[in-house]
Amino acid sequence: MQQGSAADTLKLWLGAAVAVSGLVAFYVFSDEPAALRWLGLLVAMVLGALIAVQSTQGRSLWGFARTSWVEVRKVVWPNRQETTQTTIAVLVMVILLAIFLWLVDMFLAWAAGFITTPGG
Repeated sequence: MQQGSAADTLKLWLGAAVAVSGLVAFYVFSDEPAALRWLGLLVAMVLGALIAVQSTQGRSLWGFARTSWVEVRKVVWPNRQETTQTTIAVLVMVILLAIFLWLVDMFLAWAAGFITTPGG
C-alpha cells in the first residue's frame, strides 16, 4: 500500500466530504423535483471522485480500474448457444441432484422410523 502525504489525505477527506454532502442534500431537499435532486447528487459524486483521484491513492485506484477494464475486454464471452446449453446442463444436474437427495432423505427417514419404532 502506498503512503500518501498529508495533502493526499486531505484530498481524500475532501472528496468524501463532497460526496457525503451531496447525499445529505439529496435527502434534505426532498421537496425539490426528483430530477434536480438526482442531478445534484450525480454532480456531487463526480466532483468528490475527481477530488479524490487527485491524491496518490486515488491515482493508484484509477490506474487499477483502467487495467481491470482492459482485462475485462480480453475475456471471450460465450455466445447465445453456449449459454443456453450450459444453462440446460446446469438445470438438468440440479434436478437430478434434487431427486437423489430427496430419495436419500426418504430412505433416512424410513431408516430412522424403523430404528425408533417400538417393537422393531
